[in-house]
Amino acid sequence: MIVVAGEALIDLVPSPREASGDGRLPALSPRRGGGPYNTAIALGRLGSPTAFCSRISTDAFGEALVEGLRTGGVDTSLVERGTEPTTLALADISPDGSAGYGFYVDGTADRLFTLPPALPEGARALSLGTCSLVLEPGASAYEALLRREARRGVFTALDPNIRAGLIADPAAYRARFASWLPHVALLKMSEEDARWLAEVETGSPSGAPGASDNGDDSGADGAWEAVAAAAKGWLGAGPAAIVITRGGDGLTVLTHGGDEVSVPGDRVEVVDTIGAGDTVNAALLHRLDAHGALSHAAVAALGAGDWRDILGFAARAAAVTCSRAGAEPPYAAEIAM
Repeated sequence: MIVVAGEALIDLVPSPREASGDGRLPALSPRRGGGPYNTAIALGRLGSPTAFCSRISTDAFGEALVEGLRTGGVDTSLVERGTEPTTLALADISPDGSAGYGFYVDGTADRLFTLPPALPEGARALSLGTCSLVLEPGASAYEALLRREARRGVFTALDPNIRAGLIADPAAYRARFASWLPHVALLKMSEEDARWLAEVETGSPSGAPGASDNGDDSGADGAWEAVAAAAKGWLGAGPAAIVITRGGDGLTVLTHGGDEVSVPGDRVEVVDTIGAGDTVNAALLHRLDAHGALSHAAVAALGAGDWRDILGFAARAAAVTCSRAGAEPPYAAEIAM
């Protein structure tokens, strides 16, 4: 079983703006979301036995989130429930399909998560990330979960999925991020996130893996070399591999052994990029499991051909998600080769 821990929230996605010019606001469509939640749903759709570990509200949105997990075949036995409201994320979709977010998080259920008892014996991997590692007091509980399960030998995966607007003290967060690395086996992040963490000057934000040409200038400004250098330093702190998504340019893995392997993105007509990075998280874990590589040592032993297969699978999965509205990851049959 793969356990995914972190927030579940509701994305409020605006409808396409009408050209009437009358100043009317776009309608907002509520969609189930949250990086970890999307990752759990994507794993379930790919066919991986999955459990979700979080705190979810008992309000109507929370009920819809839990029902989505159950419908997706995701185990909910590790889900805490609370009467606090559900976190809301207001999405802002750019013309190229990329998404930005504003958050309504005060007093919401997911940030009041508490450390659960030991995960089930069948838990072989733990995936964490996004807002859940920022918003206290829950962030400290998720951090404690990461450290505890890593000590038990559980394979750990981290996607920081930076939401800079929620980070009041960037220097403190960067130091905290560095403290997680000895407990992480697989680190996945976008190039934009890597630039932020490494304090590398950014160009245009990257789109999602698998996206069509969206004007992303990742690497064109020479920042990739700085990102790769920072990643090598992070590798030295603990992870067996770091996967970096590079918008329409695809995905790159850097390994503890010094390898660097890249695959191109699958070109699609982008509707939006919501959930694309979360789909990559799920696809990486699913495919690593298929390679028998849900351990630090097994990931370190993977060769370039193995990584091309794993990254290619993730790129195809993300492209499907980009081709439809909202976080709607693919089922296994949609990306079978």
